[in-house]
Amino acid sequence: MFVAPVNTESLLAQAQAETLYLKLIEQINKDFNLANEGIDFPLSISPDELKIQLHEKIYRMIQYKFAEYLNLLYIIDVPENEIKSLDGSDLVILAEQVAFLILKREWQKVWFRNYYK
Repeated sequence: MFVAPVNTESLLAQAQAETLYLKLIEQINKDFNLANEGIDFPLSISPDELKIQLHEKIYRMIQYKFAEYLNLLYIIDVPENEIKSLDGSDLVILAEQVAFLILKREWQKVWFRNYYK
């Protein structure tokens, strides 16, 4: 049964433990490219580096490409109520929280696709 991770570290550890980390990276790359936000994380990227780079990408999108950011959230299918529940007073923290929500949704897609194949 799918149990949603509580933070980025546990999500990435779970992905590695279930040997689905590479699939997670592929899914992130795929969805970002669908949103015309070219991102190409190499499959050799470490979990810590993935977390940092995703956070930076989201931060820049919120600041400079807000319409594209909203489109990305729509394409990835991040739940709107979860986005609305975030405190947007600190942009750095907001970007980190959104990056986690994106990772969580992408992990959910990868996990379900693997579990029900």
